[in-house]
Parts: sequence; C-alpha cells; structure tokens
Amino acid sequence: MELLVSSFPKILEYGLKVTLPLAAIAFILSTILAVVVAMIQYAKVPVLRQICRFYIWIIRGTPLLVQLMVAFYGLPLFGVSVNPFLMAVIVFTVNEGAYSAETMRAAMEAVPAGQLEAGYCVGMSYMQIVWHVILPQAFRTAFPSLFNALISMVKDTSLASSITVVEMFTRTKQIAGQSYNYLPLYIEVAVVYLLFCTVLTYLQKKGETILGSYGVRK
Repeated sequence: MELLVSSFPKILEYGLKVTLPLAAIAFILSTILAVVVAMIQYAKVPVLRQICRFYIWIIRGTPLLVQLMVAFYGLPLFGVSVNPFLMAVIVFTVNEGAYSAETMRAAMEAVPAGQLEAGYCVGMSYMQIVWHVILPQAFRTAFPSLFNALISMVKDTSLASSITVVEMFTRTKQIAGQSYNYLPLYIEVAVVYLLFCTVLTYLQKKGETILGSYGVRK
C-alpha cells in the first residue's frame, strides 16, 4: 500500500504532463487533417481524392504500433532525426486522421444535398456553403465518434513507450522495475487511465447535450 501511495503522484504527473498533452495535440491536429481529407473527398477533387483514399487505405490497414516503429526507426535512415515526443504526435495525428476523415466524410454526405443547392441559390460560393452550412452540421453529427477517438487515443498513448517516450505507462514500468511489484502498479496506472477516460466521457455527454439543444433551437 505504501508503494501505491508513493507512486501515485509520480504516475499522475506523467499522465498530466505527457500522456494528456500528447493525446490532446494529436487529436486537434488529426481533426484538422481529417476535415481537409474529408473535404477533398466530398468535393471529389481529381487525383487528390485518389491520394486521400490511398492514404486512408494504408493507415487503416496497418497497426499503429508498426507505424510508430517504422517512422521512428526508419526516418533516421534518410537523415531525418525527430524528438520521440514529436514523432509520436506526428504518427498519432496521421493515424487518427485517417479514421476521423472517414467519420467526417460520412457526416458531410449525411447533410441533405438540397442545402448545397439552397446555398447556391442565395449566392454563396462553394467554400462558403461548406464552411457555414455543411461543416457545422457534419461536426454535430460526428462529435460523438470524434470524441470516442480522443478517449481511445488517451489509452493508445501507452504505445508511445515503444519509441522511448516516457509517458504515464513508461513511468509506471520504471517504478515497477525498481520495486519488482509489477501487478499492483499496473493496476494503479489502469485506474489512472480509467479516471482520465471517465472525465472525458463526462465532457462528451455534456458536449452532446449542448450540441443537441443547439440543433433543437436551430
């Protein structure tokens, strides 16, 4: 018990200063990437659409852990050396961007086509219609799935330990290696992950309520 009490602040510290920032930064960047990729597919832009489909096919068809290892150990062979944390952000962004792009594409295509036509009728340009009409509705539809992706990403950050990122799980392994009490400490870090995800789930429900009431008012 004394070990768990003394280790908890150390584990939580790395959760707050590495695990959550890694997930938050990657999530924001992946959402931006997903919107761009979804817009290209929604607009059926020649060539670029095929490139986007190829990107999604590759990323969704290979494990995240393999992507981390290939990027971290492969890029230095071409003279590209990147900080492990930055590399983790890049790989998580690219990985989640592919999944979220499909979520956003489906959400955009779910908006009735008549709204696009109505926008043209009132003199709006294509980009104005997408930005002011299509995307707001698509985000409201995609919000639960996107937030679920954030919750999953918080847990998946433990894979960053494979490329030497000292995040919450890595710190737990270090403490366990010093005390040789692995199981209690692994259960403790699992509880911390559960705590983080519980808070995010609460925020998700609040966000869905706010967006739902906004949709009713509209």
